[in-house]
Amino acid sequence: MTKKVAVLGAGSWGTVLANLLVENGHDVALWTHDARQIPEINTQHTNQHYLPDFRLHDNLQATTDLAAALTGADVILFVVPTNAVRSVAEQVRPLLEASGTRPIIAHAAKGLEVGSKLRVSQVLDATLPAALHAGIVVISGPSHAEDVATKDITTLTAASQSLAAAKAVQAIFMNAYFRLYTNDDVIGVELGAALKNVIAIGAGALHGLGYGDNTKAALMTRGLAEITRLGVRLGAAPLTFIGLSGVGDLIVTCTSVHSRNWRAGNALGQGEKLADVLANMGMVVEGVSTAKVVHELASELEVEMPISTAIYNVLYQDAPIQSVITDLMARDGKPEFDFDPTLQRD
Repeated sequence: MTKKVAVLGAGSWGTVLANLLVENGHDVALWTHDARQIPEINTQHTNQHYLPDFRLHDNLQATTDLAAALTGADVILFVVPTNAVRSVAEQVRPLLEASGTRPIIAHAAKGLEVGSKLRVSQVLDATLPAALHAGIVVISGPSHAEDVATKDITTLTAASQSLAAAKAVQAIFMNAYFRLYTNDDVIGVELGAALKNVIAIGAGALHGLGYGDNTKAALMTRGLAEITRLGVRLGAAPLTFIGLSGVGDLIVTCTSVHSRNWRAGNALGQGEKLADVLANMGMVVEGVSTAKVVHELASELEVEMPISTAIYNVLYQDAPIQSVITDLMARDGKPEFDFDPTLQRD
């Protein structure tokens, strides 16, 4: 059954998801704040800055008119950078109030809001009252836009407190190469998505420094322990972190050149300055801002996260990477498992 979907954000991920939905037979409006993208997307059917050499479906149309994009939408999908979600949602709210419709709100952002330290679904929930929508759904998992564009087999999670909303989002995306599973652990799915970006910066830095596979595996495994430790402290289910949005997303982000976070870390490991890395990237590196939020959360909640702290120190305290590695390895010996793996959410 054809649905009207408004995709907000015409970066690489938003564009690929919008294109996939068009190919699935849905009516899609791709909203962008950048008017310069409109002629290229609508006439040339490309988005070269974000997706070089990828041709978009002829039926995919972009617009800067948010009201037009939202008109009649069954699903509104936010695919803007984490720290832009609130401002875009504030623009969406009066339009929904005027329309009287109650679409499903979904998002595919992977970060934590600077300042408030909120997850993206919490930002949306605070900005868009429940009376205006039919549920909030998080789409997350191991996925790079570049691979989805070439129809590489991809599996993600659609997480929501509303099973009906999760199933509705699952249905519009499923096809021969793109598969979604439902999940009710919104906290765990969002934290896994956000925190793995921090670890991926570390993985890239190790590569830039010339470390081998043993070191990278150590970082990813102990990084996952930290992600799980903080996630459980915030109310997530431990099993979520061995799923698609946990270890799955961690693997793909820590091992692929498509990952902006990995590329940023790799450049840092090769001696580049953070300001230059971010300037040259041309896209948002979510892990940089997330590292600051994670550091604040870990301090407030007294959760031990030595790897995340080390990455924060490199990014924000100008700590030499090799020095923080030396300090990590000099820490006192500890048991491998320092939390109860049977712990369940309240």
